[in-house]
Amino acid sequence: MRRLLIAICLFGCASTLAQTPKWSENQANDWYAKQPWLVGSNYIPATAINQLEMWQAETFDTTRIDMELAWAEALGMNSMRVFLHDIAWQQDPSGFRRRIDRFLSVAKKHKIRPILVLFDSCWFPFPEAGIQPTPRRGVHNSGWVQSPGAKALTDPAQEARLLNYIQEVVLAFSTDDRVLAWDLWNEPDNMNTSSYGSSEPRNKLDRVKVLLPQVFKYARAGLPTQPLTSGLWKGGDWATADTLDPIEKIQVEQSDVISFHNYGKPEEFEKRVQALQGYHRPLLATEYMARGRGSTFQGILPIAKQYKVAAYNWGFAAGKTQTWIPWDSWEHPYTDRQPEVWFHDIFFSNGKPYLQEEVDFIRNITSGKAAAKPVTHH
Repeated sequence: MRRLLIAICLFGCASTLAQTPKWSENQANDWYAKQPWLVGSNYIPATAINQLEMWQAETFDTTRIDMELAWAEALGMNSMRVFLHDIAWQQDPSGFRRRIDRFLSVAKKHKIRPILVLFDSCWFPFPEAGIQPTPRRGVHNSGWVQSPGAKALTDPAQEARLLNYIQEVVLAFSTDDRVLAWDLWNEPDNMNTSSYGSSEPRNKLDRVKVLLPQVFKYARAGLPTQPLTSGLWKGGDWATADTLDPIEKIQVEQSDVISFHNYGKPEEFEKRVQALQGYHRPLLATEYMARGRGSTFQGILPIAKQYKVAAYNWGFAAGKTQTWIPWDSWEHPYTDRQPEVWFHDIFFSNGKPYLQEEVDFIRNITSGKAAAKPVTHH
């Protein structure tokens, strides 16, 4: 009955859509006080090049996911940030729902509660269902796809489908305590200037500005018991609403908990944390860790733990996404060399650590043991 009533509202009374209200500061902080210190990765199995290859029925690999999440559990990780895709829902809503359920069951087995990401403005603008491309040699994240893609984002006729996807996925898991939180739109205003900038729609930011508040509205119409967020990621001053750009203002004003990305050195990370404390809400660093830029586990995790900021590094097991290769590979592919230091990722695809001292450090800090002194990387 609840699903029927919400469906009626979706198509008949969108202007008065029933929805849960934004959490108060007290509600958000009370929720966060009950959580352990949250540590995890942005997760995709090494066998998948993108979200569609992870989630489509033909390539959904619970055996691989189970093995890799066991590695995460052994590190003391208790959460993961995991990207969904609207096309996987459009293809097969009931099947996609079942696969999400299976993933959550595997995660629970390993004491991991994921953040689920619904939309993403990063990388290739033209996703398609079916067999996904093979990785481009020597290029970072060469097959990751946006959700919604450029065609869907700019087509008013597809707006109802996209919002229905948001509402229905949230509704399906709205009371499921295996889901930690909902990240509604990853880097919504990212124009991918170093990779696909020339292919991006000219009105992308205008469309995002219109659609993002609706995404929050329809997510709340799914009656979630978990918090909603969308993370700040660009440079600039995040300290007050007056210093945010229009899309950032929507992100902050609509989010129950504040999430952000930072790939800078420890001192920059700490300044970001201190600035965001002014919003008086829980803070989740949903992307960090780029060794070549000075963002390391040894540098960032002690600060995150001190401030009780949730910390999700990019990359887990090296695989088809090739995110051990730096961002500059889009200009200069690493076809004849390996990077001097891995950019992201913790493990080789067989589970061997990239750096044993790094893995030991993560285990120590997540277990509450005295953290080792920072390690200087080669």
